[in-house]
Amino acid sequence: MSEPPAPPPGGMQRPIGVFDSGVGGLTVLRALRAALPAESFLYLGDTARLPYGTKSEHTVARYALQAADELVERGIKCLVVACNTASAAALPALQQRFGELPVVGVIEPGARAACAASHSGRIAVLATESTVRAGAYTRAIARLRPDAEVRAIACALFVALAEEGWTEGAVARAAAERYLAPLRMAEAAAPDTIVLGCTHFPVLQAVIAAAAGEHVRIVDSAATSAAQVRSQLAARGLLLPAGAVPAGVRFLATDAVSRFAAVGGRFLGAPIAADDVELIDL
Repeated sequence: MSEPPAPPPGGMQRPIGVFDSGVGGLTVLRALRAALPAESFLYLGDTARLPYGTKSEHTVARYALQAADELVERGIKCLVVACNTASAAALPALQQRFGELPVVGVIEPGARAACAASHSGRIAVLATESTVRAGAYTRAIARLRPDAEVRAIACALFVALAEEGWTEGAVARAAAERYLAPLRMAEAAAPDTIVLGCTHFPVLQAVIAAAAGEHVRIVDSAATSAAQVRSQLAARGLLLPAGAVPAGVRFLATDAVSRFAAVGGRFLGAPIAADDVELIDL
C-alpha cells in the first residue's frame, strides 16, 4: 500500500471524507456536493468486500472502522458514513474512536425527515437485510416520534438492480411491486411515507414511487444528511466560504476500479474516469 498523501495545510481546507461499501454512497456525495459546493471530498468505496448488507453487524463494524481509519489518516475534517448498513452497525464506535472529528451517518437524518414528512405516523423503511435486522431506523424514528408505526422491509434485489442499471422497465417494476405489495394489503393502515434506507435505492425512486402510489411520500436521507454535515461544520468553524475554490473529489476503491468508475457515474450523476480512482488495500 502506497503512503497516503500529506493533508493540505490549514484546517478548513481539508477534505470531507465519505465512505460506503461501494458506489451507493455516491448518491450521498452528490447531495453533499450540491449543498457544499466550496468543499473538497475524498470518497472511499470498499468494493472488495461489498455488499455490507448481507454481513453480520460485527463484520460490518470492523470494515467501517478500517475504512474510516484510512480516510482519517489522509487528513479529513469530517467523516460521512454514506452507508445505512454501516451507520446502523458502527456509528457509535466511529464517534467514540475519532473523538472531536464530526462523524455523520445517514440513518438519523433519514429518520428525522420521515417523521417530518408523515402525517399519520405510519412509516415504511426499505433497506438491506442487515439494516432491517439491526432495527436502527425503527429505534431512531421511535425516539423522534414515539407514536409512529414503523414497518421495515428487506429489499436485497434493489441493490443488484441499481448496480446493473436496471432502474426502470418490467424487471424493476415487478421487483418494486413485489416488495411493496404487503404495504398495500391493509389499506387503512398503509404507510404514508417510505424511507429509502439504502443509498442504492434513490436511483430506483421512480419505480418505488409508482408501486407505492401517488399519495405516499418518498424520503431520501441524502439531502438531510448533507444538511447535517453543513450544520456540524459551521458549528465548528470548519465550513469554507461560498467563494472558495474546491479541489474537487478524489476517489479510492479497494477493488475493481474500472467497474467502480463505470457504475459509479450513474449514482453520482456525472462520469468518473477509471484513472481518477486510486486502488487501495485495507
